[in-house]
Amino acid sequence: MQTDPTFVLIHGASHGGWCWRHVADLLRHHGCVVVTPTLTGLGEREHLIASATMDTQIRDVVGVIECEELNDVILVGHSFGGLTAIGVADRIPERLRQVVFLDSLLVDHGKSVFDTLPIDVVETRRAESEIHLGVRCMRIPPPEAYGVTDPDDAAWLSRRLTPHPIALYEEKMPWLHPIGNGLPCTYISLCDPAYSTIDASRDYARGRSDWTWLELPSGHDAMIIDPVLVAEALQALVR
Repeated sequence: MQTDPTFVLIHGASHGGWCWRHVADLLRHHGCVVVTPTLTGLGEREHLIASATMDTQIRDVVGVIECEELNDVILVGHSFGGLTAIGVADRIPERLRQVVFLDSLLVDHGKSVFDTLPIDVVETRRAESEIHLGVRCMRIPPPEAYGVTDPDDAAWLSRRLTPHPIALYEEKMPWLHPIGNGLPCTYISLCDPAYSTIDASRDYARGRSDWTWLELPSGHDAMIIDPVLVAEALQALVR
């Protein structure tokens, strides 16, 4: 029977399950079960980019949870991965203990990510988009866009980032239930420096009186910048 705390960590845009490597190692060292799926079209699954939709990426994580027979899961979604986390909670809430949104996007049913971002950001991302493996994608951001400034970390990140389909930012969200689907939810805001692009999502989370709000002094890719800080914050949620 599964007794140890179980984390499923969902990466954000242009990333892959690889970005959780150090956080996962730390959590496992403390006896946690940790799964870090890579979503369709990204990371080592980049060759499937033409198949990437919100539905396929949600099914990626639902499938892992069901096939690994995981229950009482602490589901963590970082950045764009927060949308996948919303979708998973929408479909299989009975498998989850709580949902953690790590500096993530939050988008209501019927709206797209681009509906929630600043107009200048949307225009820039569309203007700078390019075709990759037959799919229109947003340009890969530099490491500093994620708050990663250490040269070794930046080089590691740059080697692994892959283009993200712009259609996923234009797709209307297909939720059947309100965000979080009645599960306990925690929003962790990474505020040093803050990634201002997602301010609207932070405002939404801060306004949810039924959610827990936390702040950590790190940048947007805190799992790379300061994995100890992230691992400790996640462990604290299950103590």
